[in-house]
Amino acid sequence: MTTMLTRLRHRSPGDIAFMVFLALTCGLILFITLYPVYFVMIASISDPTLVSTGRVSFWPRGLSWFGYEQIFADTRIWTGYRNTLLYTVAGTALNLLVTLPAAYALSRREFAPRKFLMLFFAFTMFFSGGLIPTYLLYRDLNLLDNWAVFVLPSAVNVFNLIIARAFFENSLPEEIFEAATIDGANYFQFFAKIAIPLSMAIISVIGLYYLVQHWNDFFTGLVFVRTYDRQPLQIVLRDILISNQAFAGGAGGAGGTGGSYAQQYADQIKYGVIVVSTLPIIVLYPFLQRYFEKGVMIGSVKG
Repeated sequence: MTTMLTRLRHRSPGDIAFMVFLALTCGLILFITLYPVYFVMIASISDPTLVSTGRVSFWPRGLSWFGYEQIFADTRIWTGYRNTLLYTVAGTALNLLVTLPAAYALSRREFAPRKFLMLFFAFTMFFSGGLIPTYLLYRDLNLLDNWAVFVLPSAVNVFNLIIARAFFENSLPEEIFEAATIDGANYFQFFAKIAIPLSMAIISVIGLYYLVQHWNDFFTGLVFVRTYDRQPLQIVLRDILISNQAFAGGAGGAGGTGGSYAQQYADQIKYGVIVVSTLPIIVLYPFLQRYFEKGVMIGSVKG
């Protein structure tokens, strides 16, 4: 505190005014960004009547766990969690296993076809075969109704590949490779023993990207999987939400005040579904945050 006051004394009034303005602006942006998430959390444990009448703003009121009770009472939720954890862990491991060696190879200037391969990869970012050809391809590969459909087709994300390639190319000095070569290391040894240990920042970043991608994967289960025991968490939560909305609609059609109460409780379940689906990622992010900014910015500035 004393150091901060000393620094402020040496600044002009204009600088201090600008710092105050910047702090207020950043605080406002932070509030606008985080408040919707916070509101969903407090609304999921508040009395739905108070939430629907706008009397819940900053603190939960009339604690009610009805939404979570209904969500976790459905045994399908645990099957969905199990499947999503399996797809997320296996998929992220495969993604890193494929992306990192590919990015390292494409970063080596002596690798002759790297420009052609990067052009080939970049082409896939803008053009695809479409849904029906993709469905027919997965059918011919026996991936329909198979857990591997969540893992194998998304083994490489080209955007993450480009980020990792830029990191290897711009952030690992060529002198390190030359020194390792003099000591007798080949490309594989340099990658495994030197490049990977020095690349924890970018590994954490693209690992988080892949993890969130697999965790939020809804479309794959909706289109390519019919067996309910293999559906991910997002599909299970969707079905729970639809069933409760249908109940609320049926109660509303019956007349009276029952429909409004049913809709309020359905809304509470909706808030609970949002929390259940996003909370694991929100909890995990702070542990990777210190790598996140460093990993994204490394390699962005040359010189």
